Amino acid sequence: MSFIEAAGLTKTYTPKGSKPVHALDGLDLAVPQGTVTALLGPNGAGKTTTVKVLTTLIKPDSGSARIGGIDVLAHPQQIRPIIGVSGQYAAVDEYLTGFENLDMVGRLYHLGAKQSRIRAQELITLFDLEEAKNRPVKGFSGGMRRRIDLAGALVTRPQVLFLDEPTTGLDPRSRLGMWDVINSLVGQGTTVLLTTQYLEEADQLADSVSVIDDGKVIAEGTSDELKASIGGQRIEITLVDPGDSSAAVEVLRRFGNSEPSVGGEGRELTVDAAHAPEALQHVLAELGVRGIRLFDAGMRRPTLDDVFLRLTGHVATEDDAPALQMQGRH
Repeated sequence: MSFIEAAGLTKTYTPKGSKPVHALDGLDLAVPQGTVTALLGPNGAGKTTTVKVLTTLIKPDSGSARIGGIDVLAHPQQIRPIIGVSGQYAAVDEYLTGFENLDMVGRLYHLGAKQSRIRAQELITLFDLEEAKNRPVKGFSGGMRRRIDLAGALVTRPQVLFLDEPTTGLDPRSRLGMWDVINSLVGQGTTVLLTTQYLEEADQLADSVSVIDDGKVIAEGTSDELKASIGGQRIEITLVDPGDSSAAVEVLRRFGNSEPSVGGEGRELTVDAAHAPEALQHVLAELGVRGIRLFDAGMRRPTLDDVFLRLTGHVATEDDAPALQMQGRH
């Protein structure tokens, strides 16, 4: 049985002077306990709106949602103590220190003065913020702010963690560090639902991926299953002379099993191939016979970017719905 369940969720916004926007249009979702599910979709697909419904920040127009068997819409007060939420922007008090921010969250949850301080110190240690714990947050780097923000969402040891674009704006080192923390939490039994615009993030973290477009789930499965659903390997070549593009397309068309795509001002060509190693050998031989010079040539598997483009016609980008501004600290 899934720990997070949503069925038939709908939500329509009507901006002043504009046509209605169907943010959710019959969305179904299921997240097993102790796993990571990534919500991926193009701009305005409904990712953030989904998270807002599940975290009790807004009510859907119709549909149902349950977390741990509790009805989200009927009993939001029972949902809030078991969830943690980290939005796209760090919701911290810049004039308090890192330790004081976490201590404050504990007190808002009525942990008591002693337990709030103990938990704050535990999280300072977990997120490697010991050197900065007594400094005002306004002097923190972006990566440190994100870590304090996520730490705040973990004060009550939530059963479910909602992460809306958790590593947006972080440098590669900070992003890897955040991934380590998330993997550690899942290893301890936390259920995680995250939205992300980084396809690599979904590859690294998610046990399953749900692709959202126009307010509904249009595909779901593991990362490998989604990649396999759009075909096998690809042959990619980069020409020295873009004037050779037409001739190269003819060659790729002969040995591939799809219409070649052309980019990079006519220099970068790609084609699907059922037996890519053998097909690449033939392509290289034929291009050599024709005197077509290459900068590069190789094979690759489809990526989640390819999945997005095939399924939605868009690239994966940050949701344009209003970002989460609360931490689940009710």
